Amino acid sequence: MSNHILLLESVSATAGELLSAQAVVHVAAAPDAGGVLADQYPIQAIITRGKGDVSGDLIGRCPELKVIARCGVGLDNVDIATATERGVYVVNAPGSNAATVAEHTLGLILALQRRIVAAATAVRGGNWGYRNSYAGDEIRGKTLGILGMGNIGRRVAQLAVAFGMEVVFWNASPRRLPYTQLDFAGVLRQADILSLHLPLTPDTRRLLDAAAFRLLPDHALVINTARGEIIDQPALVEALRRGRLGGFAADVLAEEPPAANEPLLGLDNVLVTPHTASLTARTFDEMCVLTVQNTLQLLAGETIDPKYIFNHASLG
Repeated sequence: MSNHILLLESVSATAGELLSAQAVVHVAAAPDAGGVLADQYPIQAIITRGKGDVSGDLIGRCPELKVIARCGVGLDNVDIATATERGVYVVNAPGSNAATVAEHTLGLILALQRRIVAAATAVRGGNWGYRNSYAGDEIRGKTLGILGMGNIGRRVAQLAVAFGMEVVFWNASPRRLPYTQLDFAGVLRQADILSLHLPLTPDTRRLLDAAAFRLLPDHALVINTARGEIIDQPALVEALRRGRLGGFAADVLAEEPPAANEPLLGLDNVLVTPHTASLTARTFDEMCVLTVQNTLQLLAGETIDPKYIFNHASLG
């Protein structure tokens, strides 16, 4: 009998074909509409990306559930505790987006530091004279502070060194790396540019608050390609308005999409992209295919590399 799989969000075409060939796929009308299908079919696996919330309620409505899979890295939209209690595998793809998110991070750093968007916009508007007031700078010789030295943080550090930057970092646990490890406050005090690469947890939610912003140099740039809620967004706006920060660039926000009147987006020294760092065609397809393959293998009773099972130790 074919497995029934609930798909809360779209996957790549290749991954979709793989799923359809080996299972009965039920596609939710919206990321939060999976419950309707869960009540109608014997769902054995749920696959999501970043928006589809696999809540305790949804898990409870799938008595035959064996696998919850996230085509990506972060799992803040999955009730891991309930899944583990129910003996359900929680699968993700650690490291799969490290290269592309790191590239996007460096792109945001360069765009903000060199004021590339403002310059290009000026030229498009016929203002070649913008060059006479240009005040961009280079990143060579500056100190990059990294919060979180996982797969992405380490890749960002490698790229930064190639650009001639000095790297200091803070991590929740000690790491033996060829960069200077400091405490949280020490990184903030030294950073010309601060880049966030942390998971969203109760400990990291609003980690960068008003007190943290006061530790940063007034010229510091803050870059966030991790999770929007790691930053206290109103405190960020206040720091930018008061000139306590040099600028902010991000691929994530506390609320996505942002409200039309979001004050952050009205500031000249802010760049925001719409959560696209992992959406390059190559990485998106690789993440989806890997996750789908692992899901199908687990449903077939086969083993997969334990590094892709987030709660492997708890279920072991």
